[in-house]
Amino acid sequence: MEPITHFLTGACLGRAGLNRKTALATATLTLAAETPDLDVFGNFGGRVFGFAHHRGFTHSLLGAPLAALLVVAVMYGVYLLRRQKCAVRYQKLPPRWGLLYLYACLAGLSHMLLDFTNNYGVRPFWPFSERWYSWDIVFIVEPILLVLLMGGLVLPFLFSLINQEIGARSSGPQGREGAILALLGLVLVWGVRDYEHRRAISALESRIYAGVEPIRVSAYPYWVNPFRWYGVVETESFYAGMDVDAASSDVDPDSRMSLHYKPEETPVTLAAKKTYLGRVYLDWAQYPLTETEKLEPPGSGYRVRFYDVRYDYPGRGRRRPLAATVELDKHLNVIYATFGARDGDDSGNKRDGN
Repeated sequence: MEPITHFLTGACLGRAGLNRKTALATATLTLAAETPDLDVFGNFGGRVFGFAHHRGFTHSLLGAPLAALLVVAVMYGVYLLRRQKCAVRYQKLPPRWGLLYLYACLAGLSHMLLDFTNNYGVRPFWPFSERWYSWDIVFIVEPILLVLLMGGLVLPFLFSLINQEIGARSSGPQGREGAILALLGLVLVWGVRDYEHRRAISALESRIYAGVEPIRVSAYPYWVNPFRWYGVVETESFYAGMDVDAASSDVDPDSRMSLHYKPEETPVTLAAKKTYLGRVYLDWAQYPLTETEKLEPPGSGYRVRFYDVRYDYPGRGRRRPLAATVELDKHLNVIYATFGARDGDDSGNKRDGN
């Protein structure tokens, strides 16, 4: 998920009652809920390195406790800077560092769970297993979840201002009920999405495509609308992509099904797939395809593009997000490799032939 949803989830976890057990609880949970995305700094090592390590160690069960330790260390530094200014507050509710560490671990797990719900996936058992897991029920930016989580934090604050105006007495940290309702709403959205996702999968499995039965099917979410899904079907010779209306179990209601034929393996595609980028991409992609073209001038080499059909939503045109490119010379040695929607040299990834 995008960062705001993670921050808001951590804040709601704190306001749901955990902030009544120790000082700095809400701040710790909010920060720890986004800390796994520190893997973004991997992009400084180049696009290929950043892609290979995205949602890797920091999103794993092994990395979560270490990320939590980092968060608690930061919060301890904050405590040292503020302990004199907030001495009275800390006397009433002192920080409990062991409990804050457990809270940070909980927030890190919430991050992994949220990322698991979308169709990019996570590798919770990295580095022992490179297998990706994804629930495929929530779009990476989900406005409904944002509204629920923001409402769970903002509305209690507004009500507390009203209470102050009328002189109502405060009884400790505010907003518990709103935060609990927001978190329950998040779980309810997941339940609705999961139910409609299963309906979409059933609809896809019950059809024949170009006279061929499917080997495997998947359904990927659109944002806001829980009844509209992007379906992908695999057969022996092609992938098919189409919209699905889960409410009516109608497959390809707009007659926009696209067929992606699987290319024959050649020495060129095999060489591209054996590169570091090729191996990483094929481990991650669910419905991978390659396109090969000859470089100019003729005989100088080849360009092999990798893309995943699960992101080829109808209406995107020729732009394919989360694609990758490997260029080979005429002897099939790597010239360069890059990850991203656009082709271009990435100096950090030259000679990526491992």
